[in-house]
Amino acid sequence: MTDRRDLARAAWRTLTTRPVYENRWIRVREDVAELPDGRTTIYGVVTCADAVGVLPMLDSETVILVGQYRYVARAFMWEIPTGGASKGESHEATAQRELREEAGYEAERLTELCIYDTSKSIMDERCWIYLGEGLRPVPARPDETEFFEIRAFPFVDVLRMVETSEIKDSMTVVAVLHAARRFGR
Repeated sequence: MTDRRDLARAAWRTLTTRPVYENRWIRVREDVAELPDGRTTIYGVVTCADAVGVLPMLDSETVILVGQYRYVARAFMWEIPTGGASKGESHEATAQRELREEAGYEAERLTELCIYDTSKSIMDERCWIYLGEGLRPVPARPDETEFFEIRAFPFVDVLRMVETSEIKDSMTVVAVLHAARRFGR
């Protein structure tokens, strides 16, 4: 009998796939996959466009966050500007677009903080997180379904909000922790 550890790196093989649902933001499919030991299983997969977020630093000590009611969470949440990349749009262009639309700023400099997978078990979504510096105000133009409160926070307060789980949004948590490490905090 093969030790299960020997199969940990073995690729699973997709036997069949069928679309289940699709809208302009997500696609859901159901696959039948062959496991490394030869058995099969049903696997649901949600596919999204690349996600992009930007941690906007007004200065070395101040962060701009946007607050909004999140339907799925059923709660108001503070978070960084985020959104999905449009087809053919670079991640940097997406970061600038979302920063303009949601927070009313453009960044002179964007520095990539990290790339990560949001939910590797069921979701095919990768996130690009940027640090935005050298901010200049521009008119905010949110999408028609977005309603934002925009506020400047001391970075130390935002870090505390992450540490106490007052901020739970994964893109914001990842951005703030990367920035804290970068700034030696």
